[in-house]
This record gives sequence, C-alpha cells and structure tokens, in this order.
Amino acid sequence: MAMQTDLRKHPVEDVLSHVETSLHIYLDPQTLVRKRRSLGARTNRGTWVRIEARPLAKIAAQGQAGNGIEAAARLYGIAKPTWFTAVSWHDSPGQTVWRADEVELVTAAPVRSSGSLGSDVELSDEWWETLNASLDNLARQHTTRVATPDTETITQALVTTEINRVFPDQVDATITDHEWVPAHADLNWANLTSPECWILDWEDHGLAPRGLDAATLWISSLTVPTLAERVYRERRTDLETRSGKLMALFHCAKVLNDSGAATGPVFELAAGEAAQLVADLQR
Repeated sequence: MAMQTDLRKHPVEDVLSHVETSLHIYLDPQTLVRKRRSLGARTNRGTWVRIEARPLAKIAAQGQAGNGIEAAARLYGIAKPTWFTAVSWHDSPGQTVWRADEVELVTAAPVRSSGSLGSDVELSDEWWETLNASLDNLARQHTTRVATPDTETITQALVTTEINRVFPDQVDATITDHEWVPAHADLNWANLTSPECWILDWEDHGLAPRGLDAATLWISSLTVPTLAERVYRERRTDLETRSGKLMALFHCAKVLNDSGAATGPVFELAAGEAAQLVADLQR
C-alpha cells in the first residue's frame, strides 16, 4: 500500500489480518474506526487496537522511532489508556511503516467523531479537573522525544515559517529554551472523551513550546464560543504566556495556510483571533 494512502478510502483487510495474526487477537469489524492515517477496533480480549501507517522517510526525518504510544507508558498522573503490547512492520514496496498498539479499552466516546464541533458540549467540573491535572502533570515530566503535531517535528524554524507565511516579519516568533515542555501534540476533541475524560492517541507526544496543547484545543473550539471561553479560562496560565500566544498564533496560521480550510467554519474565527494575537505579541 502506498505511503500516502488515505485509509478511509482504501482496502485494509490485509493489514487487519496481519495484526490479528501477529497479536493473536480478533478485531471486531463492527467497531472499526477508519481515519486518514490510522485504524482502530475493539478486540476479543476486551482491549482496543490502534493501527497507524507512517512513511519511513518521515520517521527517518524525525530522528525517532514511531513508538509514541509505547513511550507514553512511562508518563504518570495522566488520564490515558494503559499500553499493553505492539507489533510493527515495514511495507517495503510502499515504503510505509505500520504499527499496531494494543491498549486499554475506553468505552467513553470521543467528544467529536468527525468534522468541526457544531453545538455546545456538556462537560462536568470533574471532567475539567481531570484534564487540567493531566496536562499539568504532563508538563512536569521529562522526555527526549520531540513532539510531531500533524506528523511534523516541531522546531523553531517550523513555527517561524508557518507564522511568517501569513504575517511576514510582523512577529518575533522566537521561543526560549525554558518554555519547551512535554506535550500531547494532538489535543483536539477527537482525542478527548466524555462523559469520562480520557486523552487518546499519544503517538505524537514529546517536547514542544509551552501552550501547544492548550492552543490546539482552544482554536479547535472556536466554532462553539462557550466551549472556547471555557478552554481559555481553564488553560489561561499557558495561553497567556508569550509562548502560549505564539502557539495559538502558530495553530491559527496552520488553519489560514490550509487552502482546504478556507470555506470551513473555523477559518474566519481563526483569522480574527490571529489578528488579536499579532497585536498582543507586538506590544
């Protein structure tokens, strides 16, 4: 299978069969979840298996193995599924590395299953307490991994380039070393569950500028103003730092640089927030 294959549109029977044979499990086809670069299904062991395809060239460029979920097993004080085992293999013709991780089954549903949020989300105070404790505990820990949001290794150069594409030479995007902390790096509503708060899909976690996770969640909430306000209020200690503002601008810039997002509901909202962030960062 070619490494740029969209797993939502192409046959994956051979991949599923390989995982079942390798892990000695049965995957329930009725529970299969298909995303662009990952698959997931419930097993006969009462666990969940997540299968990811990542180009070999991208793994080499990142300079680290694609074992983010396994590496996250050493993180503590975080509401995340327990990791059990994994299998990986190289699809040589397609230059793709496949990895299947078997983890604890979470029965709570993702807050968003697809697309943008379209209505308000009811989340309890206990839910927010769990999220805050998890993110605060994550930031206190240590890792040698570097975060890969959207599978791209986050670097100073990437942040500067992304922001300058929309706001050339308007903002000093320099991030100081002490502002880099461990982050989930894909904290959106598809990776958060309700009514119980669980944080899913840790394959991209690693060091990132402080505020990356808070900014990602905040900007992805803009279509629901009350939810965006709650995210900002809960994570303002990150978002109101200079690094947090840069991460919010970075995320806005990614939206504004995406031609496919121009007609989406978040585009104009991100543009408005970006303008305010630029003004704040110029002071």
